[in-house]
Amino acid sequence: MRFSADLLCAVLEDNLPAGATGLLVGLSGGADSATLLTALTVIAAPRPAQPPGRASVPGVRAAAPGVRAAALGVRAVHVDHGLQAASSALRAASISLCQRLKVPLEVVAVAVDSARGASIEAAARAARYRAFARVLRDRECLLTAHHAEDQAETLLLQLLRGAGLKGLCAMPPCRPFARGWHLRPLLAVARRDLRRFGAAQGVAAVEDPMNRDARFDRAYLRHDIWPSIERRWPGAAAALARAAQHLAQAQASLDAATQLTVERLRDGEALSVPGLRALPARERLNVLRYWLHAAAVEPPSSARLGEALRQMLTAHSDHIPAVAWGEHALRRYRQRLFVTPAAVPALPARLDWVGAAATALELPAGLGALRLAARPGGLDPARLPGTLSVRRRRGGEALKTGARARSQSLQHLCQSLGVLPWLRDALPLIYADDALIAVGDLWQDARWSVEPHVPGLACMWENAPSLL
Repeated sequence: MRFSADLLCAVLEDNLPAGATGLLVGLSGGADSATLLTALTVIAAPRPAQPPGRASVPGVRAAAPGVRAAALGVRAVHVDHGLQAASSALRAASISLCQRLKVPLEVVAVAVDSARGASIEAAARAARYRAFARVLRDRECLLTAHHAEDQAETLLLQLLRGAGLKGLCAMPPCRPFARGWHLRPLLAVARRDLRRFGAAQGVAAVEDPMNRDARFDRAYLRHDIWPSIERRWPGAAAALARAAQHLAQAQASLDAATQLTVERLRDGEALSVPGLRALPARERLNVLRYWLHAAAVEPPSSARLGEALRQMLTAHSDHIPAVAWGEHALRRYRQRLFVTPAAVPALPARLDWVGAAATALELPAGLGALRLAARPGGLDPARLPGTLSVRRRRGGEALKTGARARSQSLQHLCQSLGVLPWLRDALPLIYADDALIAVGDLWQDARWSVEPHVPGLACMWENAPSLL
């Protein structure tokens, strides 16, 4: 079936998430994204009523008002990578098209990290999607013009990279992205059909020279390899796109089963290490990958993840193993497996809390805020100085947590409560002059506290990290 605005409308109706507030087209200045934007404006344009008795297009629903671009609002974003002389022509083509179609356009210039040894293709893509994420509004849908040949190329490249099942699913038609979603409504559309529609609509576009630069894997595959494949196997793009869809269905079934296992192994925000050990070895990595994806953490390579899992399962019980990659790390404590930032938060050596009785103290590193609130049995307000200090632990600190309790070291208190070791340097230790009187809202020193029935001031630690 040839591409049409009605076909695009039907795909959008099937894939638009409930509550979507608008459409943002990623406009490169090339033919494919220009044609996608043009088709959306055709959907939005008023059309005469269909004469009685006239047959509709088989298999295609008429454009429904609920998914018309006009109902949602269409705008475009062009990302200028500044990597080539053609950048200005691509930007100009995007501006001209949007002016002609009367579509709002935002142009974003980005800096691409082209560090030695890095893939400029991957770096440009990462910079582009960071820009898309910044521009995307709440519950808005980013639309890109990836078509059937793009999907086939992605599947072949993933195979050549030795990707697993998730990678071989290639590009999904809809996925959560930034504050909204990323839709690819053209994955079942052949490039020639898309270009035929664009030509009929008078779409003028600029060819991106990077798309023909054989130094880049996708360009090499598209121009040096793909023509031979299509000559031998006509319709290969559609067949490979179907294969990716079948693989995605298999991945969805696997994910559904894995989700049940992950929920069974959950222990708060962590996973049960004994539960992981009890799984067949072939299931452990899959469970770990699913758990990381659910936490919006990109797993490391299979080799790195396998080594991390081995360390988590085999380290001695008195060890606290940690394996970091990028901005994240796996850590184990007391038979629970955690995913954490690679760099754990820590307080500065000292913060002055001026006017503590009346003001809150914002802690750095996203550690929340401290304030004093009226509570029976709290700290004795008559004894508190006007300025308290908040310090990071140094070792050797101790508190008397009850009137009849013995003084206990902070280390012992943390171990008894099970405070995660990598968060102990984030504990705010509150001092009156040089006396430790409280640790966040976990403990207060009885020697500085009023009787249980007497009004006092208790420390409240708001928006604290999960410590246990």
